[in-house]
Amino acid sequence: MNMHTKLIVTALGFCALPFAQASEFADYGRVIRVQPRVEQIRQPREECKTEYVQVPVQQQQQQRSAGGAIIGGIAGALLGNQVGGGSGRAAATAAGAIAGAVVGDRVDNNGRPVQAQQQYMQEQAVRQCRMVDAYESRTTGYDVTYDYRGQTYTSLMDRDPGQRIRLRVSVEPERGQ
Repeated sequence: MNMHTKLIVTALGFCALPFAQASEFADYGRVIRVQPRVEQIRQPREECKTEYVQVPVQQQQQQRSAGGAIIGGIAGALLGNQVGGGSGRAAATAAGAIAGAVVGDRVDNNGRPVQAQQQYMQEQAVRQCRMVDAYESRTTGYDVTYDYRGQTYTSLMDRDPGQRIRLRVSVEPERGQ
């Protein structure tokens, strides 16, 4: 290659150099302010509590036996019949029958009194639930304000970039010239 050809190839290389350079490059801007975008999201949930209430309860009446009264009445009548004479014997027999029936009934039923069905109060746990609206705050993005070469810009970003932001700078000639 002669000197003249080398000079032409070198000149062409210098002329093509702007076309060989990338039209985009990375640079950094200074972050001025980061403002989170917060959204309130409705999350219904069930809220339950247990309350204790007084509830009437019927006491089951215990069955009473009549066998003791019958046997006691017969034994009392026999003992009363042995006492006294004439009309006093009849009164003693009746009184013995009544006393024997009462004693026999108490022995047979362990002294449980004759009673109507009883009612008493008992505490019972009652669980009550209801749906309530709850709200949860979620960050959906960040409004980032930054400075690049004396100009202020704002962009919505997925994350907080910190003190500086990496920028992709694009260079292209102005149209119409």
